[in-house]
Amino acid sequence: MTIITIRQPGFMPYMGFFKKIQTSDIFVFLDDAQYAIRSWDNRNKIRSNNDSCWITVPVIHPFGEKLNEVKISYSKNWINNHKNLIESNYKNSPYFKNYWSEIELILNKKFEKLIDLNLELIEYFNKILNINTSIIKSSELQIKTKETQRLFDICKKLNASTYRSGSFGKEYLDESIFRKGKIEVIYENFQQATYNQLSKEFIPNLSIIDLIFQEGENAAKILEISTN
Repeated sequence: MTIITIRQPGFMPYMGFFKKIQTSDIFVFLDDAQYAIRSWDNRNKIRSNNDSCWITVPVIHPFGEKLNEVKISYSKNWINNHKNLIESNYKNSPYFKNYWSEIELILNKKFEKLIDLNLELIEYFNKILNINTSIIKSSELQIKTKETQRLFDICKKLNASTYRSGSFGKEYLDESIFRKGKIEVIYENFQQATYNQLSKEFIPNLSIIDLIFQEGENAAKILEISTN
């Protein structure tokens, strides 16, 4: 059985994103999908005291552009803002010093395109989490169909036996296309394992940096026992 998952590569994604990569045989970054306003493509949440706050990468007029075309705006010093927010909220975390310098180096590179920032961060987190799944960009496949047909054609080209859809896929996915093509469709049901946070109450679905700063090398084990 060959399980394929297809997702847009967001900014500092949450643990569930990495569970999808970990439990796939091939993971496809949907890098040539249309950029989605107010989505996870350029933002995520981190811990802030006993609550959470957004960190958002500003982009330049992305309307109608594909994700891999969207450029980052540097009209304001968002890098310093992000670094200050992350450092102030995590500097007392047990493993902050183990990983912060590498993450800071990536942020300081001032990438032109959002996709390049996102992918370099994801690659770094995959290494920390011991994830070795085969990864490919959808743009490399040169598939021009749309919607469900496109997802099916990606799976077919990569010899998938199973396509893992997001939980919201039930609302828009045309399963008949997959049935006719003899590719099974399964839907994710991510259940996050809890872990130690400095806040009193556990806050789920924060950026992966929360898990890494709090648990260090144990982060990979916590990801492993979470279910998808």
